[in-house]
Amino acid sequence: MIGKTLGHYRVLDRLGAGGMGEVYLARDEHLQRDVAVKVLPPGTLADESARKRFRKEALALSKLSHPNIATVYDFDTQAGIDFLAMEYISGTALADKLASGPLPEKEAIALGTQMAAALEEAHEHGIVHRDLKPGNIMVTPKGQIKVLDFGLAKLIQPVSDAASTE
Repeated sequence: MIGKTLGHYRVLDRLGAGGMGEVYLARDEHLQRDVAVKVLPPGTLADESARKRFRKEALALSKLSHPNIATVYDFDTQAGIDFLAMEYISGTALADKLASGPLPEKEAIALGTQMAAALEEAHEHGIVHRDLKPGNIMVTPKGQIKVLDFGLAKLIQPVSDAASTE
């Protein structure tokens, strides 16, 4: 995948992989910025349920705009490859930070507060993450968290819709 172009994203490097796909560092040739591009692994495109979950993540994330949630820029298909382009987050996965030992109390509270704010935003838009774990949370060099990977998200009725129907 490295060196290929998907849409207007030139794939530069592999960042990681998870249950729903592989993530690559790419260059948005239109806006001249780095992005993260998530694609389904080869061979899973024929599985319609995986394709639906992948599209579901794109739609769920596109509804969210919050400083503690990775921003979705694009979703497209090229040559049979579905891909999601999103904000590239530099930093360290929370799992890696925790592998070094317990966090200081002040840092744990700050990160926990940000995670709660991200989840509150998602819930207000009717989105339940369902896979929140340290590997799906990035911590930037400035200590800001970004919640990633809404691939198992469940869409429910948003709070604002529920309030208007009662």
